[in-house]
Amino acid sequence: MIVTFCGHAHFSGTAEHEHRILAFLENNVGDRKTDFYLGEYGEFDRFAYHCCKSYQCTHPDVSLVLVTPYMTVDYQRTHLERQKERYDAIVYPDLEEKPLRYAIAYRNRYMVDCADLVISYIDHDWGGAYKTYRYAKKKGKVVFNLAEFS
Repeated sequence: MIVTFCGHAHFSGTAEHEHRILAFLENNVGDRKTDFYLGEYGEFDRFAYHCCKSYQCTHPDVSLVLVTPYMTVDYQRTHLERQKERYDAIVYPDLEEKPLRYAIAYRNRYMVDCADLVISYIDHDWGGAYKTYRYAKKKGKVVFNLAEFS
């Protein structure tokens, strides 16, 4: 099973948000072998990582996977070395033919395409996170929008 996340860069997670995500995971993932596909941009991504790390402590068959939109030498040197310590794996989708300025959008689509479940925080209808959310809905993915409970 693969679970991914999408949410606005400007986000302030609360204990209630964390509780809802962990409860959703417990009810929908349980003890199944699962990969959490995560990004690294913005506050929602940091919050998602924190929740997944907490879940991993009590569910050893889950892995934290960074899905990176870039694979330049400079990016590897300045960014990925640090991430190797935080994640169980790093995945780079085949994006070399895509313009760098759109790499994150294409990476987000890749994450949704692979996912069985999408956990989001979408409270307005513009921006990259909203486009990813809309794409997930269009693809018929199971989407849990945390913003619906705020």
